[in-house]
Amino acid sequence: MKNAEEYDSEEHDRGSDGPKIGLALGSGAARGWAHIGVIRALRREGISPDVISGASIGAFVGASAATGGFEALAGWVEKLTWQTVVSYLDVSLRGGLIKGDRLIDYFEREVTGLGFDELKLPFGCVATELQTGREVWLREGSVAQAVRASIATPGLFTPVVQGGRVLVDGALVNPVPVSLCRAMGADIVIAVDLGSDIVGRARRRMTRSVKPVVDPAAERSWAERLLDRFGLNDAQKGDDEFSMLDVLNTSINIMQVRIARSRLAGEPADVLIAPRVGQVGPMDYHRAKEAIAEGEAAVTRMMPAIRYALGQENAEHEK
Repeated sequence: MKNAEEYDSEEHDRGSDGPKIGLALGSGAARGWAHIGVIRALRREGISPDVISGASIGAFVGASAATGGFEALAGWVEKLTWQTVVSYLDVSLRGGLIKGDRLIDYFEREVTGLGFDELKLPFGCVATELQTGREVWLREGSVAQAVRASIATPGLFTPVVQGGRVLVDGALVNPVPVSLCRAMGADIVIAVDLGSDIVGRARRRMTRSVKPVVDPAAERSWAERLLDRFGLNDAQKGDDEFSMLDVLNTSINIMQVRIARSRLAGEPADVLIAPRVGQVGPMDYHRAKEAIAEGEAAVTRMMPAIRYALGQENAEHEK
């Protein structure tokens, strides 16, 4: 575990088949399921990354692709309902609303229990050192625990202590980690920014098109009561009412969008894919199919630019 400024980039030999392709997956909470659609669409086009970096939800999805657990994760994500989402929310009042242990236990059991040194595909994720605000690149030890640190959204997930450091969400410092991808040897970086259409559209994002269906005559389940407790059940909200998590996550999202734009201006990707998922709320993890479909559509829109960056435009014209 090293600070970004301390990172000693390893030497990577460029393969005979062409430049190394890097995939940098950005933060975005539930909008991050769009990364699944991006990866699927790229694979259909015969494009597979040689290295992957991720921040927050981008680390969660990126790790699955780097460890061979991508299809397992995608299958699980597409079956998520509000009730299953809530079942992974282990309540905590110390440093965040959710401990995250249940989620990471599932991730480690069903997707990857590997260490970084066991990966065939180089992967790294970003976290933030809470005490100093430093950017930390995680590429050692348990992949699942590194991902847990990278997704530790302040106020929502409890921080992670590793090596004497308190780590929180990497999106606070590097929401779309192009720099890490290049440091791992990528010659061409395809980045995915999930925040391109959320600033200025908070009202549209908070108005969910999919809401839990509650039968007043039925006995309310523990999951529904927990939704109410967290303010996640919109059924009884007025038009101008927002839950605590709405306000917290939207505020963090706006901050991360500003940071991402600044970082991408100074460290641009060769191709920037921007799925239009602003309508998906930060806790709408049950809307995976919608986000995945938009991830696939975003790749389709950008294929000319991707082919150009990869030097494939001539081959495409010859077909």
